[in-house]
Amino acid sequence: MTTTVLIVDDQQLQRMGFKMLLDGTPGMTVVGEAAAGAEAVRMVEQTRPDVVLMDVRMPGMDGIEATRRITAAGSRTHVLILTTFALDEYVYAGLRAGASGFLLKDARPEELIAGIRAVATGDSVVAPSLTRKLMDAYLQRPEPSTHADPRLSTLSEREREVLNAIGHGATNTEIAERFTLTESTVKKHVGRVLAKIGARDRIQAVIFAYDNGLVEPRA
Repeated sequence: MTTTVLIVDDQQLQRMGFKMLLDGTPGMTVVGEAAAGAEAVRMVEQTRPDVVLMDVRMPGMDGIEATRRITAAGSRTHVLILTTFALDEYVYAGLRAGASGFLLKDARPEELIAGIRAVATGDSVVAPSLTRKLMDAYLQRPEPSTHADPRLSTLSEREREVLNAIGHGATNTEIAERFTLTESTVKKHVGRVLAKIGARDRIQAVIFAYDNGLVEPRA
């Protein structure tokens, strides 16, 4: 199956580099390029790509706002944020806006390809081992909601335990070991948790867990 990609970056050479890599990769097709956020939003409506490679700093509408508008429109398109620094100040804002993860712009070609494929299937490109580091850095500022989200009440006791484990950055293997379950069973639990809380992927589930006080940032 072919994965379609829209490249969004205000630097033409950057777009050219990504396009050359993706066009030369079997199973991937670049359906368009955009140099600004507003243009990206319009092109997503026109081309319906599987994945958007989204730069953050752009003139006019930035990548964060473009991501928010794309995901708010209910599109099946997933957004992969591209940033210069591992803990760029915009990364957390991008994830909260609905992005499915982030990669560094200097990622190796195979990492970028793997990231795009992961995002296209609804997964996250932020490895569980990095999830806690990212969230600890950016979730010390926002205060968890004082009102429990009604979606929490739809979770079974086991599903709540799985959500808590996801919030702590645990992998499916680690969750399986912790609760003496098979990995296939854990995958089913994770799928049900994401569906019930309306999370697009694992990263959104982590944010949900923090927002509802299930997980607290380390001091």
